[in-house]
Amino acid sequence: MEIQISISKIDRYGEGNSGDTVEVVERPNGGISIVMADGQKDGKDRKSISTMACHKVIEQISNGVLDGAAIRTTSNWIFSEHEGHIQADVIVISVDTQSNTILISRNNPVPIFLINHGNVDCLLSDSEPIGGRTGITPSIIELPIEPNLAIVAFSDGIYQAGGQKTQSADICTTLGSLFDEQEPTAQEMADFLLSRSIRLDDRRPKDDMSVIALLVSPQSTDNIRRMSASFSIND
Repeated sequence: MEIQISISKIDRYGEGNSGDTVEVVERPNGGISIVMADGQKDGKDRKSISTMACHKVIEQISNGVLDGAAIRTTSNWIFSEHEGHIQADVIVISVDTQSNTILISRNNPVPIFLINHGNVDCLLSDSEPIGGRTGITPSIIELPIEPNLAIVAFSDGIYQAGGQKTQSADICTTLGSLFDEQEPTAQEMADFLLSRSIRLDDRRPKDDMSVIALLVSPQSTDNIRRMSASFSIND
């Protein structure tokens, strides 16, 4: 098997610094974690909030702290430092090769979508941003690593594209049709959903948009681990 992970992002139209932060870190006992944070405060501080939250969670995970505890520690620290005045939506997706599982930890009102052999499920449960009070815990789902399993997570800019507040059914249909027509790679999944959301906002994104796509491919090309990134710079 081979784990494919892809991230696609675009800033809100007219702004050059996304309020979303997405980082990837190798786990100390084997595997990889992807952390996405979205700062929940109007103004220029949104990026610094999401970066702070993301890096604090990664610091904990890098030290061997379990994902749920890492998020709780980060939430309590932000509340202590800022007295509840700032918050962040956080999602952590971890491939843990020690337990042979995928962990999805969520403090975000936006659902996560799970695709298994072409069947799309919307994973939605009560959740709240971190940093608003003490004792906030994430919603955690643990799945075995299986071939043809795909996970798609994204920020609220994707979910609310086109001005609709609830798009779970529409996104399920969209992802289902993508898998009906082909066997997409993780990059194709992420780019497809991002492009769709940009079109829904008339090609002027009304909010920062970030997509994480994870795919467990049944075929492994080799034993090499690869990471790559590309981003545009305005002239």
